[in-house]
Amino acid sequence: MLPTDLLLFRVKAGLAEPRRLKPTTQNLDLAARLIALFEANVGQRRADLDEELRALEAGRQDFKVLRGLAHLLTNMGDFEAAGPVEPGLARERVFTLAQEVVPSRRAAAQILEQAARSLSTDAPVSPETLQAALYADLPDQQTLVAFEPPAPLELIHRYDLAQAQGLLYRATELVITARRNEPARYKQLLKYLKFFGLMATVEGDAALGFTLTLDGPTSLFGATTRYGLGMAKFLPALLHVTKWDLSATLKPRKDLAWVDPGDTEWSFQLTSEDGYVSHYAPPTEHDSALESGFSERFAKLDTPWTLEREVDLVPVPGGVILPDFRLVQGDRSVLVEIVGYWRPEYLRKKFDLLRKAGRTDVIVCVSERLNLERAGVDPSDFGDRVVWFKGVLNPKDVLALAETYAVTRP
Repeated sequence: MLPTDLLLFRVKAGLAEPRRLKPTTQNLDLAARLIALFEANVGQRRADLDEELRALEAGRQDFKVLRGLAHLLTNMGDFEAAGPVEPGLARERVFTLAQEVVPSRRAAAQILEQAARSLSTDAPVSPETLQAALYADLPDQQTLVAFEPPAPLELIHRYDLAQAQGLLYRATELVITARRNEPARYKQLLKYLKFFGLMATVEGDAALGFTLTLDGPTSLFGATTRYGLGMAKFLPALLHVTKWDLSATLKPRKDLAWVDPGDTEWSFQLTSEDGYVSHYAPPTEHDSALESGFSERFAKLDTPWTLEREVDLVPVPGGVILPDFRLVQGDRSVLVEIVGYWRPEYLRKKFDLLRKAGRTDVIVCVSERLNLERAGVDPSDFGDRVVWFKGVLNPKDVLALAETYAVTRP
C-alpha cells in the first residue's frame, strides 16, 4: 500500500474519491520506465536506486505519482545486506579492536586488516569487503537482490487499488452488501476478515444478499488508524466477490489545507463495477479433497437436486458459519456441512457454532476417523441430521436426508 503522504484524492460534498491513473500511453510508458529502472538495479544498493529515482522525478509535476509507483515497486523487490560477511559480526570484530587503539586513519586501516584476517577462516575477506559490510544492513545500503517485474498495466492497477486502500486507513465503519456470488467467494472473505483482525456483523440471506458491517473496539479511538489499515488490507479480497457494494465512513484529515474544517466525516463508496483489480490469489473451488470428491460424485448422479457451493452465510452469536454446500430443489433447500480432518480446537468451535445457529436445515457429515471424544465433541444432539462416513462421503446418504430436512426458501 501507499504511505499517507502519497495518497491523492479529492472530497466533494463529503464524498471522498481516490486518484486513478488512466492506462494512457504516457502512464504506461512511465510505468514501463520505472520497472526497467528497478530491473537494471538488481545487485545495486538502494541508495543508488533512490538517486536514479530522484533524477527521474526532477522537474515533473506528477512527482507524487512517480513516487507512488516507485514505492509499490520497492515493496515488490527483495532488499538484503549483500556480501560474504554478516554486518553484525563485522561491527563486533571491528569495534572490539577499535577500543584498544587511539583513533587515527592509520589505526583504522590496521584494524580493518586485522579484523579481515580473523574472518578469513572459510574464504578470504579483504579489508575493503569488510568495510563495505559494516553498515550493509542499513536500509539505504541494502542491495536489491531480487525483483519480479510486473507488467506496466498491472502496476497501474496496483496503484489505483493502493489509492482506494489508502482512504480506508481512516475508516471507522465499513458496510458491505454482497449479493449472490460465485462459489467459494464468501469463505475467502471470512478468512481475510479473521486474518486482518476484523469483526463483522452479518445479516441477510443468500437470496436477497448479505450485509456485513465491519467495526471494532480500536475504531472508537480517534488517534489510531490501525483498524482502518486492516480494512484496507481486506479490500483486495473483496474484489474477488462478483457482486457487491461498499460504503465506508471516514475520519476527515485535518492536516490538509484544502479540507473544510467543518467536516465531521467523509463517505467513501465503491462497487464491484468500479474496475479495481485484486493482486490477491483467487480462492480455490474446494478447500479439501473431501469436498472436491463429494462434488465430483454428486455430479454423476441423476437427481432433481442441485448442488451449490458455499452460498449461505449463517450468522450466529460469536461467529459466522459458511456451510460447504447447499442442496436445492425448486424453492426448497438444505445446507450441508462436512467435518473432516481437523484439530480438536477447531472441532470444538465448529460444533459449538453449529449448535448456536439453531438451524434444523443443516446436515452435518462427520468422518468416523475423527477423535471426537478427545476433542470433547458429541454430535448426538444433531439427531438424525448426522451422516457418518469413513474415507468417502456418499452423496446418496446426504440426499436421503435432504427430503426430510429441506426447508422452503423465502
